[in-house]
Amino acid sequence: MCYARAMMQSLPPAGGARSQPAALVVTASTAAWAGWDGAVETLTHSAARARAALEMPVVCHFPATALRLGLEDFPAYDALELFAFARPATFCLPTVRGLAEALDLPLPTSTEAEARTLLAAISALLDEIADRAHREPPETQALALAMHHGGWSWGPAVLQALGVAPQTPRPRGLAGLDAWKRLPIWEDDPPATPPASHPVEPPEARSRLAQLLARGGAPTEPRPTQSDYASAVSLAFRPREREGEPHVVLAEAGTGVGKTLGYVAPASLWAERNGAPVWIATFTRNLQRQIDNELDRLHPDRIAKRSKVVIRKGRENYLCLLNFEEAAQRAITNPANAVGLGLLARWIAATRDGDMVGGDLPAWLGALIGRSRLMRLADHRGECIYAGCEHYRRCFVERTIRRARHADIVVANHALVMMQAATGGLDDNARPSRYVFDEGHHLFDAADGAFAAHLTGIETADLRRWLLGAEGRRGSRARGLERRVAELAEDDAAIASALRALLAAARELPSANWQTRLADGTVLGAPEEFLALVRQQVLARSTADENAYGIECDVRPTAPGLVEAARSCVETLERLLRPATALRLALRAKLDDEAAELDTATRNRIEGVSRSLLNRCELQLRAWIAMLRALESDTPSAAFVDWFAIARIEGREIDVGMYRHYLDPMEPFAEAVVKPAHGVVVTSATLRDWSGANDPPPAPPIGVATQEAADWQVAEARTGARHLTAPAIRAAVASPFDYAAQTRVLVVRDVGRDSLEQVAAAYRELFVAADGGGLGLFTAIGRLRAVHGRIAEPLEAHGIALYAQHIGGMDAATLVDIFRAEERSCLLGTDAVRDGVDVPGRSLRLIVFDRVPWPRPDILHRARKLAYRAEGHPPNAYDDMLTRFRLKQAFGRLVRRADDHGVFVMLDNRLPSRLMTAFPAGVPIHRIGLADAVRETRLFLESAGRPA
Repeated sequence: MCYARAMMQSLPPAGGARSQPAALVVTASTAAWAGWDGAVETLTHSAARARAALEMPVVCHFPATALRLGLEDFPAYDALELFAFARPATFCLPTVRGLAEALDLPLPTSTEAEARTLLAAISALLDEIADRAHREPPETQALALAMHHGGWSWGPAVLQALGVAPQTPRPRGLAGLDAWKRLPIWEDDPPATPPASHPVEPPEARSRLAQLLARGGAPTEPRPTQSDYASAVSLAFRPREREGEPHVVLAEAGTGVGKTLGYVAPASLWAERNGAPVWIATFTRNLQRQIDNELDRLHPDRIAKRSKVVIRKGRENYLCLLNFEEAAQRAITNPANAVGLGLLARWIAATRDGDMVGGDLPAWLGALIGRSRLMRLADHRGECIYAGCEHYRRCFVERTIRRARHADIVVANHALVMMQAATGGLDDNARPSRYVFDEGHHLFDAADGAFAAHLTGIETADLRRWLLGAEGRRGSRARGLERRVAELAEDDAAIASALRALLAAARELPSANWQTRLADGTVLGAPEEFLALVRQQVLARSTADENAYGIECDVRPTAPGLVEAARSCVETLERLLRPATALRLALRAKLDDEAAELDTATRNRIEGVSRSLLNRCELQLRAWIAMLRALESDTPSAAFVDWFAIARIEGREIDVGMYRHYLDPMEPFAEAVVKPAHGVVVTSATLRDWSGANDPPPAPPIGVATQEAADWQVAEARTGARHLTAPAIRAAVASPFDYAAQTRVLVVRDVGRDSLEQVAAAYRELFVAADGGGLGLFTAIGRLRAVHGRIAEPLEAHGIALYAQHIGGMDAATLVDIFRAEERSCLLGTDAVRDGVDVPGRSLRLIVFDRVPWPRPDILHRARKLAYRAEGHPPNAYDDMLTRFRLKQAFGRLVRRADDHGVFVMLDNRLPSRLMTAFPAGVPIHRIGLADAVRETRLFLESAGRPA
């Protein structure tokens, strides 16, 4: 530590004499200030604020520290920046305990110990950089110099560790920021051969599962029903017998069955046997990571796994090397940008696949660099120029696409699969023949978003930007279609003519400051005129709160002049559609006419631009035109739900437009995704709904026992199975857990649901009774923030740390990781935390809901509710079904292992008894007062061996 202490001496002073910086750790009520002599002072927030401004301390996660101090900014050294430089692409929780664990330091047990540990952590990191200095390439020194001259607080100490004098001038040019030059170049492989059609029999699936369970480090719990589940899922891997009739298995696996390895067993066998990948899709990027971790049992060797398992996401998740290069070029004239870009350059050189969201880029790094700045480095607007890019053969996305073609398992998310289906095949027009949809209860919502069309100000302005580029705006990296196509048009009159016409027509789309023009009536062009009238109708007819996050109204009857404005808008969009189609056809013709002359890169470029024109422009324009033409009819379409809306954020208007969703989005999902496939598994712990009104279904055909009556009709409706010609195979495997003994459900009847003081007090007392390990779920962000502000300090007095979504700049996945690691912490969150989070063991033993999670009663919900009622269901059955699913998902987070115990508390005394079937049969449910609920929670967890 002496060497590191000497390096710390080189750090620039904040405002006085040069000295070694102290460490600052801030809690909800106090702060700890530690010096290198080991002395620790306890300070008030006020004293810590004053001292931090003068002495520039070392902190861990600056945004969270500043928030706790009530400051927007103050000079500080963030230890996480040092970690990101020393160990790029390496996981670490953004806490002092997380740093200690990553660096193999003793875990601190108090705030004072955390402050001392923070100094030990930076000492270890600087020593590590110094020890590896002789192995670092020259670019590392150049990069550190560029960051130093950009004002990086750690610059002097890091340079000294690397053996470079801080006074060294900044290198010329990109100064080590050109990390792309050191990336390997991919090469094309031969086209994949057609897959064979060998089946996977149930006994073979069981045998493969046994092999997987025998592998890996930690042994798994014995789960006898897991083999039954694997057998059921294997039926989707039989050869298809008729076109358009895939083998579909709806497999509900109760929590604890072990469904991931259960479906990986037959899926991996089929892929190996038939020479084609199986696509496993789940709902969130965080769940993709969980599945990827489970696949370590299939491929324990990391090198072998890299060739057999590929994570696929949309392009917007990956760093674009061209965007990064352009940002690096600007850093030459704006050196301050080199700090964040330097940390990213270190990551680029170390990353597994360039995935910035849920991959190996630490989520907390986005908060330190700036999330918006980070996201601008990805391709969010479909502006990729494919083979026209000088980085094409180093591109992270293109490399991943090619790896996926030859993998055994591709782990995707629902959104990517839906977009592939909606656009007829994404990236390379390839379609998998076998799918496994995990978290299948989310398929309805994923399809609802993928197969929808939104004609709004933001969407139309984005299309203009995609076509015309930055239009003179400084700092924008929007390239425009001309840059992507101009070279191809040089010797082709048809391409050049269509391109000119398309770009001219694009100028009629909304341009910069369209929101202001809609509000003051100075609209430009037919689309803005239409949107202005839509806005006027929404404001006139909406009954929502003026400060609501969004307001909406029905499209019919239309306001005066709106149909005429829609006709004019159609004419404008058709003037775009005609040259867009002509351009795509001209590009395709070039492929045919010059097949013998075009090199591979040019062919790839033409195919990429053609695909983008179809997906990003033509399909969208056709959908918008259909929406607008529908306004001329007094009769709404039976297949769609249309409405007008104004989107707001905290009362500020951000968008306005017309929205169209399928009444049943599972119909296009079945047509576009399921029917072309050969085999599909849809699995979840909550596929079925049980209202108590129907009879138990017949036993599943595979003979798997089920203990609960269920509604398979709901499962088939919300997975698209009812739209198939051949019936889906139904399989249900009960959870192995004894919920009656392991859990309790308490409905508190004396807390005023509209009183934030009472709700906050209830959360506080329940979290204290459980001694931490509490997950608080909210239906509104405002209520979450209000409760957090009231209970953070009282909980801290009991030694319980409180974390929360939407507070402090940490994303949901990071917060869950911290919550999982710190057994006495509590976490407040909304839907993103409720769904699909796996926190086994002591870290989660209490779930508290603030209100019954009813669905939002908007126009789309109203239409689906009426349609559900028209099928013969009771008036409120649709609301009840959705709410039961939400309660089931939340309750399912509580017990993840055989030795887990937990309490589920609902603070809303309006929870109807008919929703109680969301909980497993036999679970004790009590309606009691808050005092009794606190007592019951404490006693139950104590009796379960969890001291409170």
